[in-house]
Amino acid sequence: MTDLIPTGQNTPHGYVLTLSCDDRPGIVHAVAGSLLEAGCNITDSQQYGNPDTGTFFMRVAVETTTTFSRLREHLEQVGAEFNLKWQLHKAGAPLRTIILASKAAHCINDLLFLQRSGTLPIEIPAIVSNHRDLEPLAQFYGIPFYYIPVTADTKAQAEAALLELVAEHDVELVVLARYMQVLSDDLCNHLAGKAINIHHSFLPSFKGAKPYHQAHARGVKIIGATAHYVTAALDEGPIIEQEVIRVAHGHSVEKFVSVGRAVEARTLAQAVQWHAEHRVLLDGHRTVVFD
Repeated sequence: MTDLIPTGQNTPHGYVLTLSCDDRPGIVHAVAGSLLEAGCNITDSQQYGNPDTGTFFMRVAVETTTTFSRLREHLEQVGAEFNLKWQLHKAGAPLRTIILASKAAHCINDLLFLQRSGTLPIEIPAIVSNHRDLEPLAQFYGIPFYYIPVTADTKAQAEAALLELVAEHDVELVVLARYMQVLSDDLCNHLAGKAINIHHSFLPSFKGAKPYHQAHARGVKIIGATAHYVTAALDEGPIIEQEVIRVAHGHSVEKFVSVGRAVEARTLAQAVQWHAEHRVLLDGHRTVVFD
């Protein structure tokens, strides 16, 4: 990434720094000192030390007239001293995002509406589906639609086509908005930490197919939705956000599905927003989510 502020321009720009490292004394002091030396004003700072793993996490938002490259130079020094795993992002920059969906429209429609209204900081260069049902929706929002059918025989070619789109459009995030296909291990590993799925149950309960049917059969009183990062282990990825809603003994499976749609859409949108705002840090099989 090149300098974002032209020479002589004094308008402050916002950046977000995220980092993790082995926990030890002095990290916050050193990071804050480095940012001060770089001419930054800290506008928000959050941190968390995991007592079980001894890992420290931090998210810092700053404003500065310092260029991106100069700011990185300052951070590289403290990064080397504390062996930080860190990333620097331009605050508010929309994350280039491809959305995968199949036939259900509720989750993708919510994402598209929030993006168009300026609520969700993502840019959507493409929608990919294994069915044509959602093509009119993509046309309504003026987003290119790619129909990539998937069968057992064509799965490898379909995933290769998806990766070509990811590369072609410089995609930073892939969102599975009720995309009813299981991704291969290779694709999951390629997209590690950069693909979010919505599962229509309160994980770890009722994994796999037809979770509403499973929940109805067990007579549960609460159903929910879980947004998580995609991993090779089905429905086992690090959880970003969850929400629940009450159901009653007299509700049918169809009622479970109906009331669950709104929960799924809200949960996925919230997870995408937090990810796009660089509020989610991976902590092994868990996540740290800064509000």
